[in-house]
Amino acid sequence: MGKVAVAFTSAAVVAACSVAAVMVRRRVKSRRKWRTVVEILKEFEEGCDAPVGRLRQVVDAMAVEMHAGLASEGGSKLKMLLTYVHDLPNGTEKGTYYALHLGGTYFRILRVHLGGERSYLDVQDVERHPIPSHLMNSTSEVLFNFLAFSLERFIQKEGNESNSQGVKRELAFTFSFPVKHTCISSGVLIKWTKGFEISEMVGKDIAECLQGALNRRGLDIHVAALVNDTVGALSLGYYHDPDTVVAVVFGTGSNACYLERTDAIIKCQGLLTTSGSMVVNMEWGNFWSSHLPRTAYDIDLDAESSNPNDMGFEKMIAGLYLGDIVRRVILRMSQESDIFGPSSSVFSQPYVLRTNSVSAMHEDDTPELQEVARILKDLGVSDVPLKVRKLMVKICDVVTRRAGRLAAAGIAGILKKIGRDGGGGITSGRSRGEMQMQRRTVVAVEGGLYMKYTMFREYMEEALVEILGEEVSQYVVVKAMEDGSSIGSALLVASSLQS
Repeated sequence: MGKVAVAFTSAAVVAACSVAAVMVRRRVKSRRKWRTVVEILKEFEEGCDAPVGRLRQVVDAMAVEMHAGLASEGGSKLKMLLTYVHDLPNGTEKGTYYALHLGGTYFRILRVHLGGERSYLDVQDVERHPIPSHLMNSTSEVLFNFLAFSLERFIQKEGNESNSQGVKRELAFTFSFPVKHTCISSGVLIKWTKGFEISEMVGKDIAECLQGALNRRGLDIHVAALVNDTVGALSLGYYHDPDTVVAVVFGTGSNACYLERTDAIIKCQGLLTTSGSMVVNMEWGNFWSSHLPRTAYDIDLDAESSNPNDMGFEKMIAGLYLGDIVRRVILRMSQESDIFGPSSSVFSQPYVLRTNSVSAMHEDDTPELQEVARILKDLGVSDVPLKVRKLMVKICDVVTRRAGRLAAAGIAGILKKIGRDGGGGITSGRSRGEMQMQRRTVVAVEGGLYMKYTMFREYMEEALVEILGEEVSQYVVVKAMEDGSSIGSALLVASSLQS
């Protein structure tokens, strides 16, 4: 019996040692996988790094590209499109006007009543609806018939309330895509962005397409202005504060416009305006510079997009893309470890992680990161450990911090071009002794990314101060414009009809 006991004890010891060895191997393997994940994060963080020195190089590149785009057609990645908007609203406008805004995610319809005083601006009956996904790759007729039907339904709700009954309604069409204008009320589509792919519309007059659809429905509505969303935001900003000279949109996509001297628009020599200036639509989403901190994830996103080698700057700062950059980092981590378990395959789906989810995770201030856990559960990934949830928040922070800082560099580039950065501007032709004192400058900003994502906004504004310096930045005011693109476009109609 003694021998049996010894044998049994020996077997038990061997088994215990085997179990312990397995556990140790698993622990070592787990640590090795976690180390791999941490290394991936570190590599990504380094690739996204945007110190102020690098940002100033982006500023210089933006200003140079702006100058080149104004000098000749096709001379720059920036299209620098003329808008034929040169008289901005001054507060004396009167009447009732309408705006229809087709953006990247939503379309809006609203009515604005103006009383002839800057303080009397009554925005009425704002409707905001998601764009049905099937419209984004349908046909010109289907898209504009839908918009005309939506306008008809909006007007039918007015009943007898509107003082425009029996009078032709004047409409601003806010169109958030690149257009080559021939006048304020006419322009042809250059290309689609933000996921739209209706190829037959490229080269067509957008205002004519909408007017035709309105006429077919028997609506007495006149498309009086075709306005880029940034130009609308600038218009509303200027209406409230004449120091507004720049407007930027950070939403599904991103773009900027600004007020330029007509004598600086070299590609259109002899251009005359009563004000001596014109709003230029930069289409800055297509900006590119070797100084931009681009990673392998950005390269893959671009290659797999519907518009490869296009809109490089937008793909690093706009709401349509930030969530997918985060997803791509998570996917690589899950491929090289099992931190998300068998459910990680969900991250193989492009755009499954939206930027609004990134915002919610990034700004989750609960001790256990319950919002992060909820979002992952909604995606089908449950029981994620707290340290992995913290990792998710860190990835969101890296992506958003880079986006905010690059957005600031873009704004500073515009300020440099027009001499509002404290340096006189690259084309001012003034020596330092002749430079004017720093002027107050207002930058109007609109878009869901800026308005709703606090961390993006804070990173952008923080970087703008870093780039400009404390002394100059105190003269630069960033103002949010809620629904600015739509309201401002209606103001432009009023201004153009009464000038």
